[in-house]
This record gives sequence, structure tokens and C-alpha cells, in this order.
Amino acid sequence: MVRVPLTPEQIDAGRRLGALFRETRAGRDPVAVAQSAGISPETLRKIEMGRLPSPGFGTVVGLCAALDVPLDDAAQVWLGVVADERRAAG
Repeated sequence: MVRVPLTPEQIDAGRRLGALFRETRAGRDPVAVAQSAGISPETLRKIEMGRLPSPGFGTVVGLCAALDVPLDDAAQVWLGVVADERRAAG
């Protein structure tokens, strides 16, 4: 089975999502956050750095729960709604 390459838009969405998790985690131990989310610290690092731009749904749900981020907020960041609204306001 061949995986279809991600589009540039999907890669950008993953980077936005990673930035959200990185900013939200600020100051918290990455190992503890990863453990709470049910993922490895390496996976968390890759997501935060944008090297894993398309994490699985369960991973996103786990990180949202571990970081107290509403899933809807993460979805809005993924869709670029928050970034677009900030640009329009600024």
C-alpha cells in the first residue's frame, strides 16, 4: 500500500498544530505530557517540530486531553481558522 504524499497545505496544517501543542506545553515536562497522551516523547517532539505533520486522530485526542486543549480548538488551528482570523484582525 502506497501512502499518498501530503499536500503543502496539509504540511502547513501539521506545523500549526505542532506549534499549538508546543506553546500549550510550555514549561511542562515533555516526557510527562507524552506519557499522559499515550505516546512516546519522540513522537511528541516530532509533532511539535512539524516533522510529523499528520498525526493520527487518537494521538491528537490524547494530546488535547493531556494539555487541556479543547479538540475543537485544535481542529480550528488545523483548518487555519485561528490564523486567518488573527491576520484579518491585525
